Amino acid sequence: MIRLFLVDDHRLFLAGVRSELEGKVDVVGSATDVDEAIEGIKETSPDVVLIDVHMPGGGGVAVVNAVAETHPVVRFLALSVSDEAEDVIAMIRAGARGYVTKTIGSEDLMEAIERVQAGDAVFSPRLAGFVLDAFAVGVPVEVSQDLDQLSAREREVLRLIARGFAYKQVASRLNLSVKTVESHVSAVLRKLQLSNRHELARWASDRRIV
Repeated sequence: MIRLFLVDDHRLFLAGVRSELEGKVDVVGSATDVDEAIEGIKETSPDVVLIDVHMPGGGGVAVVNAVAETHPVVRFLALSVSDEAEDVIAMIRAGARGYVTKTIGSEDLMEAIERVQAGDAVFSPRLAGFVLDAFAVGVPVEVSQDLDQLSAREREVLRLIARGFAYKQVASRLNLSVKTVESHVSAVLRKLQLSNRHELARWASDRRIV
């Protein structure tokens, strides 16, 4: 069962979502403000965080920014009343894997949570266009040159590690041994002159290749 953490500054809405998803996920915690959310997520290390966008103290973006570097495996799905392009793009740039509006039905919400946990990007139909437009700019030349240093397999490993997959998960997806994955990661770090997988995740995110 997916371990889910809920973040929204409206307690009634939190209770409603918990009720709708009861028995389908393991709700490991909830929070109604930014600081409480950051602390709770770091303590529980959930699979997925279902998070509102607009909250006092910096909103969803502040939470994602505070957690992503130390807990790269945690995935974020934004759930908001807002369908404004700037809100969608801000959350995705921060590191959220999806964005849906609060008009979504419970079955579709559960499917979105499952897809985000599996590593997919999920958006309400109208919002997908915002993301495509925002990231339509081509990859900078220097990024292509950096990637040219890597083998095809190393690029696959890079993208999965940057998306937060553990070595065992990468090994399973690519039908490799864990030791082989570790070897590929070491080679990628050396070639890109990075120190650890957290720097690797940030490098890939900054260059929009995750």
